[in-house]
Amino acid sequence: MSKRQMIPGIIGIVILTVILAGSVLAPVLAPYEVNAVDMSQTLRTPSAAHLFGTDLLGRDIFSRILYGGRSSILLSLTATVLSMLAGMAVGTLAGYYGGICDDVILVCMNIFQGLPGTSLMIAIAGIMGPSFQSLMIALVLTSWTGFARIIRTEVLRLKEENFVKGLKILGVSNQAIIWKHIVPNMKGNTVVLFATRIGRCIMSISGLSFLGLGIQPPNPDWSVMLNDARMNFRSYPHLIIAPGVCLVLLLLGINLVGDMLRDLMDHKRGEAGGY
Repeated sequence: MSKRQMIPGIIGIVILTVILAGSVLAPVLAPYEVNAVDMSQTLRTPSAAHLFGTDLLGRDIFSRILYGGRSSILLSLTATVLSMLAGMAVGTLAGYYGGICDDVILVCMNIFQGLPGTSLMIAIAGIMGPSFQSLMIALVLTSWTGFARIIRTEVLRLKEENFVKGLKILGVSNQAIIWKHIVPNMKGNTVVLFATRIGRCIMSISGLSFLGLGIQPPNPDWSVMLNDARMNFRSYPHLIIAPGVCLVLLLLGINLVGDMLRDLMDHKRGEAGGY
């Protein structure tokens, strides 16, 4: 890849770095206590005292923005990691052993993928009640199949490579072949897949939180702030602009970095003559 082609990815890294730094350093950077209510300062427009204005309860929006990315980022990272691990385990078993194991796993994947993801998440969150646990379960149950299918395809390709056949001839156990040779050879594609899927996870979290089934107030989450602003955003647009822009920038940064990683992987494959 040329330096010019990497510029969007670098921009994405900068965006993510700023957002992550703001979230981590929120206790230091926030000028006000995140949930401090001041009814004498309700619905103030942006000013020197309140950079992004205040909300309906007089809470400083800038302070809440700094803290707002924490819940979504942490939850999406955890859910994506768990989905990836589950998908890798299932996809590796299906691809390597094949036969009845592959058939059973494919049937399960088809069942889960045949269900509307958003509807299933809403149903799970609604039945279990709005909480971090129910949101995590809903995200993992609706995301693992995407990882499993791609990992299965990679394992099917890798197990036909000459080095795997040679290891089998030498008497190396299946477990050793999987963990020491096949899984390490999937790390590049796994990183790219993780980067692209985490954006979808954040969108799902935001959607459920906006509907009141995800992160609950008074947690200073960006999607919760958007939900709180629904009744007043026409008269006070600053209520919706700040969290909306932050959410868009977060997704943009993730997509730009994911595209760069995918292009880098394709470039390396091209230089190696393909798989």
